[in-house]
Formats: sequence, C-alpha cells, structure tokens
Amino acid sequence: MRLEDVADELNVNLPQVRSLVRSGDLLAIKIGGRGVWRVERSELEAYIQRQYTTARESIETGTAEGNDEA
Repeated sequence: MRLEDVADELNVNLPQVRSLVRSGDLLAIKIGGRGVWRVERSELEAYIQRQYTTARESIETGTAEGNDEA
C-alpha cells in the first residue's frame, strides 16, 4: 500500500504515517530509485492489532488517556 492509502485507512494525515514509519512503529520498505514507500497490508494489520493491545492494556491498568475521538 502507498503511504497515502495507509493514511486513508487509519483516518490520519500523511505526515503522521511518515512519522510512524520513521519511528519503526509501522514497517515499510522503499521501492525503486525514487524511494517510494510501501506498506504491506499484513504489516498494517499487525500495527493495528498492536494498537488494540496497547489500548486494552491501558484501559485495564487505568492509564488510558481521555481522548474519546473514536
């Protein structure tokens, strides 16, 4: 998937996706001489599952932040 597609899927902006890739939270690869970034769907799904796990753990421990933007 292109980073733009990932941003659409996550309902975030492109700079946020780039930040996830730079930080290593979301695995991506560069393709070709122009260095176009791509994310495999399986990597995106794994990222989403990690976020659900983190959210669940935060709720269980009472450390969840009060952002109700779901």
